[in-house]
Amino acid sequence: MTLTVTRRSIAITVVAALAILAAFLVGSTRPSVAGAATTTAVRTATGSGTANPADTGITVTGTGKVTGTPDTLRISLTISATSPDVDTALRGANKSAKAVQDALLAKDVATKDLQTSGMSIQPSYTPKGQPNGYVVTESLTAAVRDLAKAGATISAAVDAGGDAVRIDGVSFSLEDTSGLIAGARTGAVDDAKARAEQYAKAAGRSLGEVQSISEAVQSPTPQYVDQGLAYSARAASPVPLQAGSQDVTVQVTVVYAMA
Repeated sequence: MTLTVTRRSIAITVVAALAILAAFLVGSTRPSVAGAATTTAVRTATGSGTANPADTGITVTGTGKVTGTPDTLRISLTISATSPDVDTALRGANKSAKAVQDALLAKDVATKDLQTSGMSIQPSYTPKGQPNGYVVTESLTAAVRDLAKAGATISAAVDAGGDAVRIDGVSFSLEDTSGLIAGARTGAVDDAKARAEQYAKAAGRSLGEVQSISEAVQSPTPQYVDQGLAYSARAASPVPLQAGSQDVTVQVTVVYAMA
């Protein structure tokens, strides 16, 4: 086989070689885009920018709890009357409801603490399902703030309403919590400071100023009296009641600076 080399082919080969060499030299003297981006990211992450105050402080949670005695008794009552005609049933229910309200007022229950909470008029039926008249029910709630009279107040209301009245529920509540919350708040802040000082000492640092405080207050929930005790109003006078105690809890989250 014969190989023929011309001047033109030699020139093309030389030009191609020079182009490849130039591209290699240019590439070796310029950093890659990926390399530059990685370096920048590392510098940003490890730079000496402004420190976040939260990174140099201590965040702690403190709890304070104060126990108090309930100051209010709430009574839920239902008065009902049944009659062949709706007007007679309504008049009967109204008469019994007024008697109950008058008995409560006579026991120093304030008018503002009496509230009609519901009313209904429905047909009544015989055991065989035949209509025999109407039943009217009226619901009433009362707040008794003198707990020393609570048992006698319940008995008086039941006596006034007779067979027409039913006690649906009795519960104790702690409504005046301002003083208890203040005491629990102080205890929670003291608890948070003691914890922060312990952490600072363990870290070989001293505690700085308070940066922020936030709180959550857990108010006491009503304590419901056993239903059997509520119904015993018909058999005992006055009804024996025990208020017990309830807790008010405050939880604070405090951020301290590190000195």
